[in-house]
Amino acid sequence: MDPVRWSVVVPAKRLGAAKTRLHPLTGGPAAGDRHAVLVLALLADTVAAARACPAVDDVVVVTDDDRAAAAVAALGARTVPDAPDRGLNPALAHGAGAAVTAAVAALSSDLPALRPAELAAALAAAEGAPRGFVADAAGTGTTLLTAAGVPLDPRFGRGSAAAHTAAGALPLGGDWPGLRRDVDTPADLAAAAALGLGPATAALLPRLLPRTG
Repeated sequence: MDPVRWSVVVPAKRLGAAKTRLHPLTGGPAAGDRHAVLVLALLADTVAAARACPAVDDVVVVTDDDRAAAAVAALGARTVPDAPDRGLNPALAHGAGAAVTAAVAALSSDLPALRPAELAAALAAAEGAPRGFVADAAGTGTTLLTAAGVPLDPRFGRGSAAAHTAAGALPLGGDWPGLRRDVDTPADLAAAAALGLGPATAALLPRLLPRTG
């Protein structure tokens, strides 16, 4: 049997409006471009890892931000506008409609420690179920949602792990620390740094996190 090929859908808010809980590191809107640069780095490292995953044929980024669109296009991803403009889950469903494969995965945009092999292993684990998901490091959120031959039915947001389970998605278990470590807070970024960051985020780290030891 041929291996399953996947399309990965990544949502990207407008850079200035994304990741507001990282404002203590970046200075927020008052710091000008600094916050947008960090958000863009998180996105770039996530997309680069997905593009390098051997199970992935296509990466679709749903965004209305011109700068984000240009950055991910340079990495080989396609972009589609957020035509629904009704929040995260409608955007992901819209992106899934642009997929080129029957198997579709929604991936968080803030996984700077993601390894292509981790994503490949999680997608392989998802092959036995119509829908599956990977919970975040806290166990309450979702970083990856998969659907093969059925609608994606995304339910991201607070308590999304429970919401996806209730909707019939199979929890996927595996040793995938980079896939589980999304970055919403300065502590999350420090935890991701301990795992090893992608190049875009790593280049910013000396300016963002205090040195220890």
